[in-house]
Amino acid sequence: EVYFKNLSKQKQKEVMEKNGNNHKLRVCVATCNRADYSKLAPIMFGIKAEPQFFELDVVVLGSHLIDDYGNTYRMIEQDDFDIHTRLHTIVRGEDEAAMVESVGLALVKLPDVLNRLKPDIMIVHGDRFDALALATSAALMNIRILHIEGGEVSGTIDDSIRHAITKLAHYHVCCTRSAEQHLIAMCEDHDRILLAGCPSYDKLLSAKNKDYMSIIRMWLGEDVKTRDYIVALQHPVTTDIKHSIKMFELTLDALISFNKRTLVLFPNVDAGDKEMVRVMRKKGIEHHPNFRAVKHVPFDQFIQLVAHAGCMIGNSSCGVREVGAFGTPVINLGTRQTGRETGENVLHVRDADTQDKILHALQLQFGKQYPCSKIYGDGNAVPRILKFLKSIDLKEPLQKKFCFPPVKDNISQDIDHILETQSALAVDLGGTNLRVAIVSMKGEIVKKYTQLNPKTYEDRLELILKMCIEAASEAVNVNCRILGVGISTGGRVNPREGIVLHSTKLIQEWSCVDLRTPISDALHLPVWVDNDGNCAALAERKFGHGKGIENFVTLITGTGIGGGIIHQHELIHGSSFCAAELGHIVVSLDGPECLCGSQGCIEAYASGIALQREAKKLHDEDLLLVEGMSMKEEEVVSAAHLIQAAKLGNTKAESILRTAGTALGLGVVNILHTMNPSLVILSGVLASHYVNAVKDVINRQALSSVKTVDVVVSNLADPALLGAASLVLDYTTRRIY
Repeated sequence: EVYFKNLSKQKQKEVMEKNGNNHKLRVCVATCNRADYSKLAPIMFGIKAEPQFFELDVVVLGSHLIDDYGNTYRMIEQDDFDIHTRLHTIVRGEDEAAMVESVGLALVKLPDVLNRLKPDIMIVHGDRFDALALATSAALMNIRILHIEGGEVSGTIDDSIRHAITKLAHYHVCCTRSAEQHLIAMCEDHDRILLAGCPSYDKLLSAKNKDYMSIIRMWLGEDVKTRDYIVALQHPVTTDIKHSIKMFELTLDALISFNKRTLVLFPNVDAGDKEMVRVMRKKGIEHHPNFRAVKHVPFDQFIQLVAHAGCMIGNSSCGVREVGAFGTPVINLGTRQTGRETGENVLHVRDADTQDKILHALQLQFGKQYPCSKIYGDGNAVPRILKFLKSIDLKEPLQKKFCFPPVKDNISQDIDHILETQSALAVDLGGTNLRVAIVSMKGEIVKKYTQLNPKTYEDRLELILKMCIEAASEAVNVNCRILGVGISTGGRVNPREGIVLHSTKLIQEWSCVDLRTPISDALHLPVWVDNDGNCAALAERKFGHGKGIENFVTLITGTGIGGGIIHQHELIHGSSFCAAELGHIVVSLDGPECLCGSQGCIEAYASGIALQREAKKLHDEDLLLVEGMSMKEEEVVSAAHLIQAAKLGNTKAESILRTAGTALGLGVVNILHTMNPSLVILSGVLASHYVNAVKDVINRQALSSVKTVDVVVSNLADPALLGAASLVLDYTTRRIY
């Protein structure tokens, strides 16, 4: 309101000549419930702030005047609007007939009000049955209608009502480009359509910086923290009341099991709303210590509550529209919003037979932070609408003209282009190098940066941030939108918290390190962290041989030996995040000492370090070099020299490689007998040297029931980077459960 008062002081004192120098546009705004008032209030403030152009009449009807729904007309009075008329139009009842009777009652009462007010134009919002009565009355009484939020697609009877109002309305204010295209396709005159954005976004986009903790405490209790509570708002679906009641029961059961503080708002006035309230009371929601059940929350306060919630759940349009402005996770239940445009923050649960599916959705979404979405507005809708109102020529014929030309070309982006440009920042922390890459949805490495991995924690973290910031800036130039940051690192990792618990000896000063917080704070992006072996398995699942395979194991053969296990399409982490430490499967009780402190591990036989150790022993005894090989004096002996010697016929080198391959094969046999995967993928620089040896050991040592397993060499060039990217891409683009 302050914004529009300041704006009005700067307005030029001119009146549209076509409407007469002294004529003010008389605007009637009719509001039926708390939801539509949140969209209409910003427009009403704008109209009120320009008295030289407009006269405002406010009509209140519908659930605003019902005590069971909070008597929400009071918030209109608190906003200092004079209510010209109050119409009691709701017929109490619990079925579809009550909605029809309510429309009929409104149609009986509205003509007298409109005759007295004689507005030039009536502003009607949305798709409620009350709004249909308003539009019908105004159209039949030759009053121009401005319809807000036409052209959108959702579910249930709301679609039919919304499109019916569109056909009655003379002017249209829509929120998205798709809605505009739908209106044109419905033969509406393009010159009478304004793409303005949602009026509520004018308030939303400036709301988050206000003091919010007092509001959270007032509605949810003194001990509640931000991002640690849920807002639930679910309405009956009038085309399938019985099913929507069942889903509401399952939702409450899931919320009770999830055990987080939850604010539950009462449903809209619709057929089935009383039954939903009875379900709440039957389950004791109003007296449950984790729940706060309320009839109404003022919109300004509701904004703050959803902006700082850990999750919003239900089927309200607010969840798929307004909440996206804050990046708050949303779980959209059922079919009520089917067809709505949504941001990345929305996870759909189309149907649920048990509470488990909803509970799993809560576990996936709760506490995440998504990029803020401006699909429905940029914060400048009201100035556009006021300018549009001033342009209306009252001398034009009232009769609508429908346009039947071909629909304008669709100017939306092609889905292939969208998928190509959605990308992740992937970070690979190796023992020697630190690599950062921009990776596309299709697994293409668009840009890669490599630096030596610093030896100290401070230098390493500083370099990670510097390289990520550089890559994020470059992403703009190569037309990539970064969805988040994925980090692959050696050692044991807690992926839930983004913490490296302790690392291998190859990476110094890398234990009890919180990677998520500093990187997320610096880049303002979500961050995922996991062990390099797990990342390799994720890379295979998304881009490699593991795509579509339910159960498989990936083994990395490089400097060390690691791996990851995919079971029933999901990565196995274990109770203490130590699953898939495959390099430390013991294959000999008296074998060579491993870096972990044990003896006889696979890594002590088959890793690059182990082969280098054996190569040095041969070299010290002058048994490594054979004809065709040469080494410079300062050259360091490596595993590559051992492999080269074996290829040139060095029998001792061949024996060492055969032993290493056998050790790896025995480890794979143990894995087959434990996990019974259908596929084993060997990854890393040594994989091609071991694959035949591993197959031979499986044929000799494995049970006949697992000998049919496929053993293949990975075809991915950078599994660590691709796996780090898949951490981001799998989570941020997963929309339907």
